[in-house]
Amino acid sequence: MSLTLTVLGTASPHPQPDRPCSGYLVRDEDVAVWVDAGPGSFAELQRHTDAARLDAIWISHLHADHSADLLAAFYGLAYGGLDPAAPLPVYAPQGCAERLAGFFGRSDTSFLRGVFDVRTLRDGHRVRHGDDLLLTSRAVVHDVEAYGLRVESGGRVLAYSGDSGPCPALTELARDADLFLCEADIDEHRDGEQVHLTPEDAGIAARRAGVRELVVTHVGPTLTPESATSRAAAAFGGPTATAREGHVLRV
Repeated sequence: MSLTLTVLGTASPHPQPDRPCSGYLVRDEDVAVWVDAGPGSFAELQRHTDAARLDAIWISHLHADHSADLLAAFYGLAYGGLDPAAPLPVYAPQGCAERLAGFFGRSDTSFLRGVFDVRTLRDGHRVRHGDDLLLTSRAVVHDVEAYGLRVESGGRVLAYSGDSGPCPALTELARDADLFLCEADIDEHRDGEQVHLTPEDAGIAARRAGVRELVVTHVGPTLTPESATSRAAAAFGGPTATAREGHVLRV
């Protein structure tokens, strides 16, 4: 059984040339799940798979840099000839369907159901796709409702922080993971704010969780991916890499 992570986008807080915002494609042999839908990630998704053949979409939180390309996906699936066989499950925090409908100037969300089957996440939400792919969501600390993700398949474990500040749930989510995809958005905490991670926070979380490999992503404008990865590696003390658009990582 093969579990892979394809990096579609890593930018924060806005897309850059050749660098979309947060988006990832998680696949095992039978299932494909699009994780986070930051601006530009839907186009990159189509380099790697047929969007109409996705099994699910999972959204960590409703900030635009993680969710705005749901609109592009809706247009593609509803009007662009991509033609999904059935409405696509979308696991997202409460209010996702209403936000999408608002782009169309509508309060009724029923028109979305022919394309998206929007299902509300909660702490501890678990769902299985295919024979073996298990998605578990855990609430993490952010300035809006937000979740991290644990993916298990064939005895392999991938953990994803989403956007999170330091919190026990993040360590629990990543416990003994083979690969921990973790944000390192900020250079330092200011005024006591704890809604994102510094590179050191990411490395400490990885070390406490006992992960095999740390992959740094969602690096904000006050850092470079290279410096964030170096700092996270020093705090972790284990194998550490930078998430790069187009890379396919075997878990």
